[in-house]
Amino acid sequence: MENLSTLTLIGIFSCGAIATWIAGVYLSRTTDALDFRWKLGDALGGMLLLSVSGSLPEAAITISAALEHNLPLAAGNLIGGIAMQTMVLAVCDMFVKGKKPLSYLVGSLMPVLEASLVMAIVAVVFMGSLLPPSVAVFGVSPASIVIIIVWVFGIAMLNKVRNSPAWKITMQGSKPGRPHRRIPHPTVHHPYEKWSTNRIFMLFVIASIVTLAAGAALAISSAALSDRFHISGIVFGATILAAASALPEISTGIAAVRLGDHQLVMSDVFGGNAFQICLFVLADVMAGAPALPQSGIENGWLAAVGILLTTLYASSVVVRPTKRYLRLGIDSMVAILAFAVGIAGLILIAH
Repeated sequence: MENLSTLTLIGIFSCGAIATWIAGVYLSRTTDALDFRWKLGDALGGMLLLSVSGSLPEAAITISAALEHNLPLAAGNLIGGIAMQTMVLAVCDMFVKGKKPLSYLVGSLMPVLEASLVMAIVAVVFMGSLLPPSVAVFGVSPASIVIIIVWVFGIAMLNKVRNSPAWKITMQGSKPGRPHRRIPHPTVHHPYEKWSTNRIFMLFVIASIVTLAAGAALAISSAALSDRFHISGIVFGATILAAASALPEISTGIAAVRLGDHQLVMSDVFGGNAFQICLFVLADVMAGAPALPQSGIENGWLAAVGILLTTLYASSVVVRPTKRYLRLGIDSMVAILAFAVGIAGLILIAH
């Protein structure tokens, strides 16, 4: 990549971003269709498959960066991706129908519990970053293993609450929409309703392969571009690269709010953020060394920004702001400001 011109590298990155966007949308739709037919989310293995399919761009970027021993880029994309993907909610807020913001319409506390899981996992990230690199089990940080354990127990808890809620709430004026994509939409047909399961699965496989290849192209070109423009790999991974890998979530999120599935939008974002951090164990295995202890203070800053944005949106579901300004709820406006300050602070710290 070092021998390629800057314009060529930008072209590779752009093609990878477009391919990630298009393939990611098909991947999301086929995953929904397969889950609808196979009831994948009812078992732990199914929930794992659903989570992996939703995080394939990040997985490809993590693998490629770790194989190149570019752990700052891998860590920056994973940790910085929490903040970037949480900002998808601000984009979706702009496309909500009516006069109420997204957080007012959610009408469920499930996203608050899912946000709590994200914050618990990020807390483990903080602790793991303080461990010395010598503390490892076959090259894997104990924190990376604990992250997966926390995620598994958290998902099991969420699934239990979802299926057997211990309380009921009423939020007047809320429009949560479908609690799960398996439930047929009253006006829109389920994706690929008339397709055979084998045909849907083949499209799923093709979309997965394209997503993985695009993610690898993004990671390799990102490493070269960050060096070419003298940008920290963490800064590049947390901003430009994270934005490119979040394109599928933006598309599916906008489509969901237009269908009125407001709860699903928040659940998808927080659920994806929680699983994304589990990919640190993949980075450890591929690099042969713990990634978290080498993440540095920049990623500690990014983790704090992610917690701040997650807390903001989780709290707004409870507070329920009622007005929109420039098509945004006050929570989204504060989130945009907080994100901008967070990125400015990251650049300051990196330099």
